[in-house]
Amino acid sequence: MSMSDRDGYIWYDGKMVPWREATTHVLTYTLHYGAGCFEGVRAYETPKGTAIFRLQEHTRRLFNSAKIIGMAMPWSEDELNEAQLEVLRVNQLKEAYLRPMVFYGSEGMGLRATGLKTHVIVAAWTWGSYLGADGMERGIRVKTSSFSRHYVNSSLCRAKANANYLNSSMALNEVLKDGYDEALMLDPEGYVAEGSAENIFVITNGVISTPDVTSALDGITRRTVMQLAQDMGYTVRERRITRDEVYVCDEAFFTGTAAEVTPIREIDNRPVGSGSRGPITQKLQAAYLAQVKGQSERYPEWLSHI
Repeated sequence: MSMSDRDGYIWYDGKMVPWREATTHVLTYTLHYGAGCFEGVRAYETPKGTAIFRLQEHTRRLFNSAKIIGMAMPWSEDELNEAQLEVLRVNQLKEAYLRPMVFYGSEGMGLRATGLKTHVIVAAWTWGSYLGADGMERGIRVKTSSFSRHYVNSSLCRAKANANYLNSSMALNEVLKDGYDEALMLDPEGYVAEGSAENIFVITNGVISTPDVTSALDGITRRTVMQLAQDMGYTVRERRITRDEVYVCDEAFFTGTAAEVTPIREIDNRPVGSGSRGPITQKLQAAYLAQVKGQSERYPEWLSHI
């Protein structure tokens, strides 16, 4: 089904607009220059009703991204939080993926354009496992991309900016054409950075490691899994990781709002560990899903009920 041809409503600059009418002019500034920011957020059905996972943290990151690239926000964080809850209510969604995005309009053209207005949308739709239910259980096949992650001072990697994802799109499509499920991206110095849209973790001798966020996104799922792993007694380290270290680790997995916790069973035609989802990965995956679905009461503040 086309993303533009659906039933439902999208929150657009403070109003609920019918899905098919939520349009923007082809000369909008962000379409041409990529100056915008977005978030990926998930809502889950819990025993206490539908709830958005870590809503406040996602909205705070959206505002931080806008600040980094110099966009003025016309709405407050509280207003955007409420907009996301309202989109779920209006569309009567029990579980959903949400996409808040801020972008410049068509008030001017050219890099020097002035008087640009910041527009905000929030859309939500039903979306299953990003890398497939089979991938969640068996693990996925990954290939190192020839495209490097951005140099940290070239596009300010802490911002979840629209333009940054051209890099990710090129890396992903490169490996998809070769029959793989996802890309591994290295930083400009050759160290492991992240997937095309996920953070990566490796496990060796029971120690869990993940790249620091110098050239990788400061993922909210990443932070969640690190906390859960520490609660379970595992040592978690943020450090530089080499490509060959991933080849010889015991387990590896990706994290992300869309990907959740997805095991990696193979990288560059080399099996990771036993070539299937590892035991620590399985425990963390289960703990994460229990948390987001409200089956664990350890961090109730992470759930915003509608």
